[in-house]
Amino acid sequence: MTDGRIRTVRLGGSGPEVGVQGLGCMGMSWAYGAPDVKESRAALERALELGVTLYDTAEGYGDGDNERFLAPFFEAHRDEVVIATKFGVRVPPEDRSRRIVRGDAAYVRQAAEGSLGRLGVDVIDLYYMHRRDVNVPIEETVGAMAELVSAGKVRHLGLSEVTADELRAAQAVHPIAAVQSEWSLFSRDIEARVVPAAAELGVALVPYSPLGRGFLTGTFADAAKELSDDDVRRTMPRFSGENAVANAALLEPLRTVAEAHGVSLAQIALAWVQQRSAVHGLPVVQIPGTTRRRRVEENVAATRVVLTEQELALLEPIAGQVAGTRYPDMSFSSAGRE
Repeated sequence: MTDGRIRTVRLGGSGPEVGVQGLGCMGMSWAYGAPDVKESRAALERALELGVTLYDTAEGYGDGDNERFLAPFFEAHRDEVVIATKFGVRVPPEDRSRRIVRGDAAYVRQAAEGSLGRLGVDVIDLYYMHRRDVNVPIEETVGAMAELVSAGKVRHLGLSEVTADELRAAQAVHPIAAVQSEWSLFSRDIEARVVPAAAELGVALVPYSPLGRGFLTGTFADAAKELSDDDVRRTMPRFSGENAVANAALLEPLRTVAEAHGVSLAQIALAWVQQRSAVHGLPVVQIPGTTRRRRVEENVAATRVVLTEQELALLEPIAGQVAGTRYPDMSFSSAGRE
């Protein structure tokens, strides 16, 4: 890190080596209101300069719009980046609270071809099953993904929001490099079974929404009123009414620790997630999302913040007091099936 770039870590036993923090790209074209395209492109470049090499997208982010948006950046830096995308979830534009999930073998093959075309690449570095299709055996889904590896269209496999048993079943079919799931000071359900299973199997964790979809930054005074009509967070229980008020009050310990370090609340929240790696004994590469260069710099700087045991103890009770679930329908998460 002598050049200011973040250190690297390997995803899984044979997965790609990436910067210890990645970048969630969804908000650059979908879900959180109208983005600033020029600033988003600048944020991508700045992240790469700082050693961020894992870039996360999905076919379901705006019906492929996010993949198309990222394609020019990937073309310019193909040998420097690790491209992660996901298949299997479609969000109907008429109802953003709904999710249509598919994991049948035919769709896996179809989705991969679509993503390859939109991304403008010959191979996807890390290909995730975005959500589990409970109507299809996971062995069928992962088997089709494994065929993509054999065909040279995908390098490594990942799973998103799977249970411990689903992870074990998938690993029996083909090595899994990473499990992506929500993990933050507000969301710790995966620590009960998924994280121990991943550590046992040598699978890395890629936490998404490590900032609680922005709530842990402390910037929301009244989230329901401040978010635009097209912001998907308006459908999420934690951002609504009394829940939002109660959750805002939980940030006081975070402020205390941030003041002691002279950093932002966001940096403390990210440092906490990063230290889960040592606590649970597995690689952790979180993917905070942003569309702004200054936030990229702030987020990356959090990789150098180390929290004391006393500070970790102060933050420990937060998750147990959070009001509202992660999603309106928790069957969309691993916690809804554990």
